[in-house]
Amino acid sequence: MTAASREILGRFIVLEGGDGAGTTTQLRLIGEALTRAGAAHWITSEPTANPEGLLIRRILSGELAREPGTLARLFAADRNEHLRGDGGILDRIGRGETVVCDRYVLSSLAYQGVACGMALPAELNSGFPLPELLIYFDLPPEQSLGRLGDRERLDIFEELSFQERVRSAYLEALALLSSSGMRILRIDASRSVAEVSRDILGAIGETLGLSLGDDVR
Repeated sequence: MTAASREILGRFIVLEGGDGAGTTTQLRLIGEALTRAGAAHWITSEPTANPEGLLIRRILSGELAREPGTLARLFAADRNEHLRGDGGILDRIGRGETVVCDRYVLSSLAYQGVACGMALPAELNSGFPLPELLIYFDLPPEQSLGRLGDRERLDIFEELSFQERVRSAYLEALALLSSSGMRILRIDASRSVAEVSRDILGAIGETLGLSLGDDVR
């Protein structure tokens, strides 16, 4: 399936970026803004809290050792259930909700692309539709990992040389998907939370036809 032929899901918004880029903070702020606007929505993330996602989290923490190809397949399985399972992304969009997700296909193309080569994650994720709006948080790995410095334990991918390769893989994947029809917003994530939020809420508001404001707390 070529990028130009990929299905685009309306009212589906995805945040992407390396570890420590700030997607979790901005996901919360987006949810608060959509609530203030009275917009029906679902805030979610991958890996999920489903059994597949919980197994992934055990591997990422270093508790379980698995081959990179196994992890790539688990991500695809978790994503398939997240997308197509009862109460998942497609169900929510079908009910008129906006779905905002922290990580999706691009994460697999970047992280698993580095870990086991691009061919397998590209194949595993070729059948998943793309979001209407993808927001990429661009931040040099030195800065992003610096934000994780107070964590007691980092996951298996939170290492500088790996994150540098992940950033390059993200940019390559974004270029490959530039002709897909998906709107891509590249954000300078080195700025303050308020500045980043202002740009993100503006883009989401424009996409959804809403005035979301920037009341960052």
